Amino acid sequence: MKKVLIITYYWPPGSGAGVQRWLKFSKYLPEFGWSPVILTVDPQYATYPAIDNSLEAEISSELRVFKTRATDYFRFYNKDKSKIPSAGFASDDDQRLKSKILRFIRGNFFIPDPRKGWNKYAFEKACQIIEDEDIKHVITTSPPHSTQLIGLKLKRRYPEIKWITDLRDPWTDIYYYDQFYPTFISKMIDRRYEDKVLNTADKIITVGRSLKEHFANKIRGDKNKIEIITNGFDDGDFVGLNPESPAKLTISYIGTLSDVYPIKGLMDALYSLNRRGTDFNLKFVGTISANQREIILLKIEKSSLEFVPYVNHTDAIRYMLNANLLLLIIPDHQSNKSIITGKIFEYIASGKPVLCLGPVDGDAAEIVKSSESGSTFDYNDKQAIEDFIFSISQHNFQQDKSKDLKYSRKELTRKITELLVS
Repeated sequence: MKKVLIITYYWPPGSGAGVQRWLKFSKYLPEFGWSPVILTVDPQYATYPAIDNSLEAEISSELRVFKTRATDYFRFYNKDKSKIPSAGFASDDDQRLKSKILRFIRGNFFIPDPRKGWNKYAFEKACQIIEDEDIKHVITTSPPHSTQLIGLKLKRRYPEIKWITDLRDPWTDIYYYDQFYPTFISKMIDRRYEDKVLNTADKIITVGRSLKEHFANKIRGDKNKIEIITNGFDDGDFVGLNPESPAKLTISYIGTLSDVYPIKGLMDALYSLNRRGTDFNLKFVGTISANQREIILLKIEKSSLEFVPYVNHTDAIRYMLNANLLLLIIPDHQSNKSIITGKIFEYIASGKPVLCLGPVDGDAAEIVKSSESGSTFDYNDKQAIEDFIFSISQHNFQQDKSKDLKYSRKELTRKITELLVS
C-alpha cells in the first residue's frame, strides 16, 4: 500500500473534533489502499483541552504512531494541565489584569500559537520518517496552526512530496483572535505565515463552504486546489447503543458552553413554554461557564435542570441518543456563518431532531436543513424557538437515516484518497 504521513498535534488521549477527525480517517484509509503513518506529540509533553482515554482503544494495533517530545509553554500558565483552556486561553473569560497579560503574551510572543514548542521535534522526526519510509505524501492538520509550519518546512526540504494542509478553522480571522491583543507587527507575522502555507501547499482541505471561500480569497494562484471534506460520524460509534425516547421531553446540549454562545432567547422560550404547561428536562453535558449557568438558573427551575460534567465520547453519544431534542448553538461572531461544530454530524446520525441557534444562512444551518434533521433560528427569535420546541413535544420525530451517508467517516475518507492521487 502507498504510505501517507499524517502530522497532527491532537491525538488520543486528547479529545475533541480535531482528534476524532484523523483518528477516524486513519481507521478507514487502509480500506482504500493507503497506509497511514501518524506523527504526534508524546502525551506527557502535550497540552490538551480535554482528555478521553477511551479513544485510545480505537487505535488499530497495525497503525504506526510516532510520538515526540515538545516544549510545553503552557506550563508557565498553569501547572495543572487539566485547566488549560481550549485554543490557548481563548475560552478564558477572566478579565483580571493577570489574565489579560497572559493572553497578550500568548498572542505576541507565541506566534502562531504556544504549541509551536512541538515543531522542532516534529520536524526532525518527520524528516527521518520521510527518508526511512520513502514517504511521498504528507498531511498536516490544524489547529494548532503552528503544525502547518512543520509542513511548510518539509515542503521546502523535500519539494517532491505532495503536501496537503487540512485547515479546520480560520487562522488569523478566528473569532477569538482579538482576545490575544495582537499588535500590528504580530498580526503581520501571523498573516505572513498563513499566506506562505496557503500558497505553498499542493492541496488544501477545509470543513465547509464558507471556510473554503474564506481561504480561497487569500490564494494568489489556483483556487481550485481547495476541497471541502467535512467532519462526520462513524457508524461504529453507535453500535450497541440503542436510542431512547424519554416520556418527559428531554432537551440536551452536548459540549462546551462559553460566554460566546448566546442562550438568552432560548431560555426565554423555555421559560414561556414552562408557564404554558410544557414540562421538560434540560441537560447540559460538558463545560459550562459561570455566566451561562447563572443565565440558565434565572429562567429554569432546578428540578428541570441537569448539569453533567465532561464525559467520554461514547457517553456523549449515549446522551444524544437518550434525548428528544438536541441543541446546537453557534458562537456569536462576525464569521459565525462558517462555523460547523464537529458534533453536528453525530447529532444528525443520532436520528434526533436538532434545534440550531445561529445565522440562518450559515453553513451549519445549511447542513441541518439539507439533512432534514431540524431547524435553525436566530438567537433571539424567541417565539419561533418556542413553537419549534412545542411541536417536538407533541410529535415523535424520527429522521430518515438514509440521507446521512455522505457524512459517514468512511465516505469522507474515500474523498481524501481521491485528493492524494489527483
